[in-house]
Amino acid sequence: MKKVAIKLLLLAGLAVQANAEVVNFDESDFKCLAQMTPVRGFFVDNLLGDLEATLAVAKSETGGVYPPGSVVQLVPTEVMVKREKGFNQTTKDWEFVELKVSEAGSEIHVRGAFEVVNRFGGNCFACHVKARPEWDMICEQDHGCDPITLPNGVALTQEVIKGIQHADPRCKKAGA
Repeated sequence: MKKVAIKLLLLAGLAVQANAEVVNFDESDFKCLAQMTPVRGFFVDNLLGDLEATLAVAKSETGGVYPPGSVVQLVPTEVMVKREKGFNQTTKDWEFVELKVSEAGSEIHVRGAFEVVNRFGGNCFACHVKARPEWDMICEQDHGCDPITLPNGVALTQEVIKGIQHADPRCKKAGA
């Protein structure tokens, strides 16, 4: 009887995972920052249509786990996508993406977990892994991550980051 119960639990677990929606994406899914929802200086969206759940975590003062499909961007060329549960335990199911952006749209340059390096020379995972657990690898000034710095060690100011955000060339095509 005990073996049957264990097998049923295992099968139920597999069924739940089988029902989990796989988060697929390509460069057409990444749009002008102005078309996303701003939250305290970064931008969010959800590829599976669950923007409300993504916003609930993004706006939380105590943290939380982002739902699959969540997209988080600080600048036009760097994206975090929350993949389906079980995608990568080390990255808490986040996939990092480096984009090349132009008025024509987005082109995926590099994607993955540990191989993505931002335009300032920093490894995305190496920074985001420092976020305290309650923040689900999302870096903000008080989440435990190092500040974004230029190769010469100078930290980027909020004003510089806002300038980079407003210069998103995809927004010209989008009329934003």
